[in-house]
Amino acid sequence: MAHKKENNNNNDDDHTQKRVENGDELPLMSLNHISRVCKSVNDSVEFYTKALGFVLIERPKALDFDGAWLFNYGIGIHLVQSKDEDKLPNNHELDPMDNHISFQCEDMEALERKLKERGIKCMKRTVGGKEDGEIDQLFFNDPDGFMIEICNCENVKLKPMGSIGRLKLPLDKHNPPVELDSNAAKAS
Repeated sequence: MAHKKENNNNNDDDHTQKRVENGDELPLMSLNHISRVCKSVNDSVEFYTKALGFVLIERPKALDFDGAWLFNYGIGIHLVQSKDEDKLPNNHELDPMDNHISFQCEDMEALERKLKERGIKCMKRTVGGKEDGEIDQLFFNDPDGFMIEICNCENVKLKPMGSIGRLKLPLDKHNPPVELDSNAAKAS
């Protein structure tokens, strides 16, 4: 039986547990990690620790292949030594409409300075406007060509297009603002 957190509102926990047991809801909690295949695990460790502030952590001894685990900001990055370089990106162009991972940032100017100091080529843009919120974005590649975005996406409210009751926001973590209109609240 799964361990259940105790809090002051057991009725909500009981209701959630019943929905999980009935298959109405998945018992997911948050993003645990992303995994990246690398030409050089050492080069990627240096990039993610020095450019983005991740911390190298011990991997389980049972993992008998070359790699590294990094963690910070509640996010894990697992690096795996490539055995086939054909699996790595071959296009290092910065295209915001392509696959990428994105990190929320509190100080875009400070991060941009740090990237420039490290000689990391980046694309800067601003999207949105006063009505929806303005987002500043920086796009750049890691040593293997995987694109990364840094943004202040918190400037845009999430507006659920259905039942707000299905949206799970961990109370102990940083979350984007969510717009709760009366129709969404009634639909839940």
